[in-house]
Amino acid sequence: MYVGRDMTALSMISKSEWKDSELAFFHHSLQQITPYLNAEGQSIHQQIIKEIEARGGLQRQEADYTHGTHVSIFFRNHFQIF
Repeated sequence: MYVGRDMTALSMISKSEWKDSELAFFHHSLQQITPYLNAEGQSIHQQIIKEIEARGGLQRQEADYTHGTHVSIFFRNHFQIF
């Protein structure tokens, strides 16, 4: 479950200042509704993807109901399991 700042608060700061958990949550959320996003939503999603790529991907630190406890690296819409 995501616990953090909402999009209203995050929209006022640079994507480089977002936490990894915020990038991961909003990337996943926007990815699920991609077909329904308008141009502004698509632009925000692309900015999030570029920031994730600039950081070298995101690393999952915890298990949840869809992922186990193994370490996985998120990069370019794919998970690599190690």
